[in-house]
Amino acid sequence: MDVLSDVLKTVRLTGAIFFERHLQAPWVGESPPSAAIASMVMPEAEHVISFHAILAGSCWAGLATGSGSSQRFNAGHIVIYPMGDANVLSSAAGMRGVPDLQEYARRKDRPLPIVTRMNNQGDDYCHLVCGYFGCDARPFNPLLEALPRMLLSQMSAPAQSWLASLLRVAAEEASRGGAGSESLLAKLAELMFVEVVRQYLMHLPDGSKGWLSGLKHQHVGHALRLMHGQPQRPWTLSELAREVGLSRSVFADRFTHYVGVSPMHYLGRWRMQLAIRHLSNAGVSVAQAGVEVGYESEAAFSRAFKKYVGVSPGSWRKGRATSALE
Repeated sequence: MDVLSDVLKTVRLTGAIFFERHLQAPWVGESPPSAAIASMVMPEAEHVISFHAILAGSCWAGLATGSGSSQRFNAGHIVIYPMGDANVLSSAAGMRGVPDLQEYARRKDRPLPIVTRMNNQGDDYCHLVCGYFGCDARPFNPLLEALPRMLLSQMSAPAQSWLASLLRVAAEEASRGGAGSESLLAKLAELMFVEVVRQYLMHLPDGSKGWLSGLKHQHVGHALRLMHGQPQRPWTLSELAREVGLSRSVFADRFTHYVGVSPMHYLGRWRMQLAIRHLSNAGVSVAQAGVEVGYESEAAFSRAFKKYVGVSPGSWRKGRATSALE
C-alpha cells in the first residue's frame, strides 16, 4: 500500500487555476489568505492551497504575517502554502504590497492577477507561474497537517525539465479554457503537488517528527501501510504491534512520537475521512458507509462519527446537501 497515494486520492485534489507572469524589477505582489478569496477563486473547494513556481530569474518569497523571513527563490523552485497563508513575492527582500480582494473574482476574459505593483523599465527579469488548487481538509487530512506553512522545494535537474513544461502547458490551458480544461488543470496541479511533496519527504532529516517522517520509519511506516491497506479490519493495538514486530508499549510510544496521535486514534480519524467519501454517494446508506470502514452496527458507526467529526452522519449528509443547493 502506497500510503501517500492513498491519502491524495481520498482527500481529492480538486480543480486548479494557473496564471503566468513575466516581470522586471522592481515589483511586488502580495496574495491574501486563501480563505479570504476561496469563495471567489474556487467556491467548490473545501480548502484552497496557493503556489508559485519560478521558471526563470529569481525573486523573494515569504509569509505576509512576518513569521519567518523571506527566502530567495530561484529558477526551478516551487513554493506552496499548504494552509493558504497570505504571502508576498517581490524582486527584493522586505517589499510589501496591498492585495485587493475584488481583483481575485474569476473572470472569463483574463487570468487572476497577483502583481500589485511593477515597473517594466528594470533589467532583472522573472518568469512565474502561480495559482491555486483545492482539496478536502476535514475531518482528517494527515498530509496537510504534516507540511510546513511554507513549503519551498528545489526541483531536481530531471524534474525541472518536465515540470517546467507542465507548468507552461497549464498556464496556456488556463488562458484558453477549452473543453475539459478544468479536469486537465486539476491533474497537472496534482502532478506538481505530488512531486514537491516527494522532494520534501526525500530530504526530511533523520529523526524528524511528523506523519511524513512516520512513513519513512520502518515500524511506523509498516503500521500505516497496514491501516491504509485494510482500514475496515478490526485492528487492535496488540495486533498492529505484533504485525510490525514490536511490543505493544514500544509500538504505541513510537507511533505517537512520529505521528502525534495514538495508532487507534489515527485509525479512527482515517476511517471517518473514508466514511465521508462513502456518505457523499447518495446511494449509500449510513449503515453501509459504516460497514465499509469497519463498523458492524450503525449505532457504533454513528457514535464514532460524532466523536471525530462533531456531528452525526445524517446531519453531516444533510448539511452537505444544503450547501450544494446554495
